[in-house]
Amino acid sequence: MSDVGSEQNPIRAAIVGSGPSGFYAMEALIRSEPAVLVDMFERLPSPFGLVRSGVAPDHPKLKKAIRVYQKMAASPEFRFLGNVTVGRDVSVEELKNCYHAVVFACGAETDRRLGVPGEDLCGSHTATEFVGWYNGHPDYRDLEFDLSDDTAVVIGQGNVAADVCRILAKTVDELKHSDIAKHALEVLAESKIRNIHMVGRRGPAQAKFTHQELREFEELADCEPVVDPKDLELNEASSEELADRNNRANLKSFEVLQAFAARPLPTRRRRCQLHFLRSPLELRGEHRLERVLLARNRLEGEPSQQVARATDESEELACGLLFRSIGYRGVAVPGVPFDENRGVFPNREGRIVDGETVVPGLYAAGWIKRGPTGIIGTNRADSVATVKSLLEDLSIFGATAKPGADGLEELFKQRDVRVVSYADWQKIDAAEIQRGEPAGKPREKFSRVEEMLSVLDQSE
Repeated sequence: MSDVGSEQNPIRAAIVGSGPSGFYAMEALIRSEPAVLVDMFERLPSPFGLVRSGVAPDHPKLKKAIRVYQKMAASPEFRFLGNVTVGRDVSVEELKNCYHAVVFACGAETDRRLGVPGEDLCGSHTATEFVGWYNGHPDYRDLEFDLSDDTAVVIGQGNVAADVCRILAKTVDELKHSDIAKHALEVLAESKIRNIHMVGRRGPAQAKFTHQELREFEELADCEPVVDPKDLELNEASSEELADRNNRANLKSFEVLQAFAARPLPTRRRRCQLHFLRSPLELRGEHRLERVLLARNRLEGEPSQQVARATDESEELACGLLFRSIGYRGVAVPGVPFDENRGVFPNREGRIVDGETVVPGLYAAGWIKRGPTGIIGTNRADSVATVKSLLEDLSIFGATAKPGADGLEELFKQRDVRVVSYADWQKIDAAEIQRGEPAGKPREKFSRVEEMLSVLDQSE
């Protein structure tokens, strides 16, 4: 038997997850010196992860990364197996039997909780739910969001929180030619929301949104960005942070906030107010959300290491809708060690570990490896680093040949798993584009798995 990594005995690698980190890991493996065949598993029939279902519909430029992944997918060493859930349709142990290495690139699929009373009241939601709903993700298709109250609160001040606020603030005319899901556009068209509050626990010098995201609020057709000038008063440590030449991005955001604070009184129908140094203490209401109690915070600590501490002061905001957007965490997969505190697969340089012991053949890349940090492009270097670790482990794979997905075909038949190939996805993709044309949209997504599979039934 030839050594593993030769043309006669290629490395068989499985990648679990088809978002950016999965595609970058695939690219790095296929471009490596040893011969590698890569099979990518995705629980939905559609690939591309958060680029498809997380990027806001009014940010089409960010979705251009998909074109890069489409070119990668044309590689003869690549195979896509959609509509397959690892841990349910196929176990991790079964994957290990068919592959030399399994790379988990399954992202951070759920939101962190606030941990306050009333968090589960009707009207309180996660940002992930709302983003998935307006992006046509099948997991969130049947959720309902009551937009009949005039006030919504978004807890968090990252780019996702900004996306949620912006979608709530936009008119139908501003959204109708994007790839926003039809069902979401219909509900947003009837929205009664006039006041949107974005709430952050730290100060304006520490907010995580980018200045580019902030500037988009200046361009809204019928919504004014509002900042109380008192909220922009900085303590000494925050002033030092903004004076740091390495902190230019935050300084640019602060300058945009100053411009918001200097604007004349709002004249547009909607307003989006940004609040700083506030944290939720309790969500209140009899049978559904009616108010949120906020603590006023102060910052303590050295520059760039400040933490928010609650004071004795508090205030209430009346609201009928709340979204939390305070970070994401991964979800456990049966058969893989999981760090419950961090919400990641514990690893050293991408090698998954159980306690102090490396689990042979299991690797992690992207958010499930490092936590939800960085932008789409950040995942390339991260995935390349994981693949480097994998290739360094070549000697532990032995000389035994592995069958890859060919070894799972009978198992999938027995379990009645309908595997969607990349060619199948291309048919679904073409149908979505065709559906969007009459409305002047780049595509009208299928928001149910059954709808995607029915396209394949019709083409057979």
